[in-house]
Amino acid sequence: MATVPVGTALPTASPHPDRALDTRPSVRRRRWSRRRAANAVYWGACAAALAGVAAPVVWVLAGVVNSGLRDWHWSVLTTQTVGTGGGLLNAIAGTLVIVVGVAVIVGIVGIAGGIYLAEFCPEGRGGLLRGGSEILSGAPSIVLGYVGYVTLVVRFHWGFSLAAALAVLSVMVVPYVVKATEVSLRSVPTAYRDGSEALGMPSGYALRRVVLRPALPGIVTGLIVAMAIAVGETAPLLYTAGWSNNLPTAHLFHAPIAYLTYPVWTFYNQPYASAHRLAAVAALLLVVLALLMIVVSRIIVAVTQRHSETSSAPH
Repeated sequence: MATVPVGTALPTASPHPDRALDTRPSVRRRRWSRRRAANAVYWGACAAALAGVAAPVVWVLAGVVNSGLRDWHWSVLTTQTVGTGGGLLNAIAGTLVIVVGVAVIVGIVGIAGGIYLAEFCPEGRGGLLRGGSEILSGAPSIVLGYVGYVTLVVRFHWGFSLAAALAVLSVMVVPYVVKATEVSLRSVPTAYRDGSEALGMPSGYALRRVVLRPALPGIVTGLIVAMAIAVGETAPLLYTAGWSNNLPTAHLFHAPIAYLTYPVWTFYNQPYASAHRLAAVAALLLVVLALLMIVVSRIIVAVTQRHSETSSAPH
């Protein structure tokens, strides 16, 4: 029997004998060319799909910006609406009040609900609450507005008011904040919780100091998305907020409030050039407000992300 010298590499069977034998440079070049062609086709298809989605959005935004800039005059920021003319100071102030109110209510209720679902909710009860939240987020906004009109405006005699508008808008967007908070908290590594428990930290202190900080970017993003949805809604506000040519007051009930989506929806159908100009300018202001919210959210997310990474890094 022949012996194999020590240190000699034994031949191993290749899982693909036909490929192992074919090592010619021309064959390798053809394979590389096919792979590059397939990769180029894939990225070309992705670019075409992105263009197909983005082109209508860019076209609509360009039309809104063009119409708004053509009819823009600085007095819309300093004068109130008079009939179908004047300015939009009352609508701008009312929109800001509504956004701040929704942010406060949804921030408290939504973040608390997300923390409960992620950290304290039993398994059996969590599925029911999550299902209810998903159903609520899928309800049409006009249905929620009509329910708010029947219950709050008529039944409870709140009238067209800021309180009715905030209640309906908060119910509509709170599922988004709950979902974003729960997902962000569940994405935090379990080692953070285990380490906090091993160090003897109370659960509430560990949640505030260790778990919430890495989850802040996702929570802030969900809150900004909820505020953007509230800014762009019209149907719930038509049923609950009404409309007013005056600036917002401190009264929560029986005090209609103005908002920017009302002239976009209503004034555009009026047979007056002044109404059409106000509708175009209001649409432009809504676009600018949405862009500002996106920029602010990116800044907040960047700051909180850097802070969370610094705070969670081992010393």
